[in-house]
Amino acid sequence: MKVKLDVSPELRDAVAAELTSRGIELDEDAPYVLTERGRFAEALTLRDAETNARVIVRAGELITLEAFGHSVEARSARGVFLSNEPLYRLQARLDPEKFLRVSNSVIVARAAIERISPALSMKFTLTMRDSRRVDVTRSYYYSFKEALGI
Repeated sequence: MKVKLDVSPELRDAVAAELTSRGIELDEDAPYVLTERGRFAEALTLRDAETNARVIVRAGELITLEAFGHSVEARSARGVFLSNEPLYRLQARLDPEKFLRVSNSVIVARAAIERISPALSMKFTLTMRDSRRVDVTRSYYYSFKEALGI
């Protein structure tokens, strides 16, 4: 079995040794991720959309994460990056105080929201730092309002 390890640097060596002694192989491309409870990723390993090279993107750089089928497109000021990890897994790895789910297919960084405009039928339209517009759907309307205190 292969797993990707996402734990604090202080625990990494001890956990890695324990897993390998039990026959579990560590692999950055593994389908399973072992994370430390209560720990959120400081960075994500993604693929550059143009070169397909693996790139480490700090969580603070992210503006939006949007799912398109089985692929997730992460946008930052540096460019567009891709991940095959499902959106719900990426959401679980990101700090909920800094990232909000606004639809079934989009997560936004709170710090990257420039403008919130009300729309018809219990929706909001967000203008992000990169000038893209993202809709908060009706399903996420109340949780979005509560998270931002509006």
